[in-house]
Amino acid sequence: MALAGSRCALLLSTILLMTAVASGAKLSKYHYYRTCPKLETVVRNKVNDIVNADLGMAPGLLRLHFHDCFVRGCDASVLLDSSSNSAEKDAPPNFGSLRGFAEVDAIKATVESACPGAVSCADILALAARDAVVKVGGKYWSVPLGRKDGFTSSLVEANTSLPSPFMTFPQLVENFAAVGLNAKDMVILSGGHTIGQAHCAVVIPRLYNFNGVAGATDPSLDPTFANFLRTLCPSDEPLTFVGQMDATNGTFDNKYFKAVKSRRGLFSSDAALITNSFGRRIVNIAAKYPGSFLKDFGKSMVKMGKIGVLTGSAGEIRQVCSAVNSS
Repeated sequence: MALAGSRCALLLSTILLMTAVASGAKLSKYHYYRTCPKLETVVRNKVNDIVNADLGMAPGLLRLHFHDCFVRGCDASVLLDSSSNSAEKDAPPNFGSLRGFAEVDAIKATVESACPGAVSCADILALAARDAVVKVGGKYWSVPLGRKDGFTSSLVEANTSLPSPFMTFPQLVENFAAVGLNAKDMVILSGGHTIGQAHCAVVIPRLYNFNGVAGATDPSLDPTFANFLRTLCPSDEPLTFVGQMDATNGTFDNKYFKAVKSRRGLFSSDAALITNSFGRRIVNIAAKYPGSFLKDFGKSMVKMGKIGVLTGSAGEIRQVCSAVNSS
């Protein structure tokens, strides 16, 4: 009985999230036309300064928005602190690897100076992700605005909701479908790895004793590339930084898909994209037509940015992004 109730609650939550994706919860690119008309310029200038100072913040800001939207929707819950270390940022998929919290605080402070109490942290995350991508070579897309900030952040929900770098193609499809995104969205959004960075912990299981077989390497990895990765990632150094995920790391382009086609994707989930005929077709198109990928990426980002949004009285506009407003 309890299990049935839990399944019903999960189904209802998924339906509500997908409904919010479909409707966009009345977001609009003109939302701040009166209350903060220069918002996009303010955010863009600050993001440009941040990325100029640290190129690694481009993937950091993109990943923050992604990880926010997949847990409770795009409500800036990923930014909330917890005195008991039980917030989303404390979850294993985020802790120690998710970057950009201080930078978002800096963007928020700049926005507050221009437009006090007007702009949500959730909208700042969406704009900062877009501007970071554009700064390193991506194509501009219009960001619908009007999100409110949420009140709750859960480590448990982050653990169960975020996609894993070890997922298979069916698992990835299921994970994205749970928040209203389809298989094409999943493959295209994986292209964000073109500016991604990684630690050896996610690569080592593919290089040494794969699937528990002594001396085995993941056969889906190009052998030459696997040998190169071993020089970067000794089996006993999981915290070592791999760095690049494609040949032009630091530039937002379609080279990631070329790497995946060549069996040079870092993650198991990268390799999984070409284990399915539909996935292979999307990868091949993205690898061949860079303009098509950049356009599709913007479309999927807009769709992702509408997941489970709070509007109106359902949320708030935080004064500080790391804490809910005091009552």
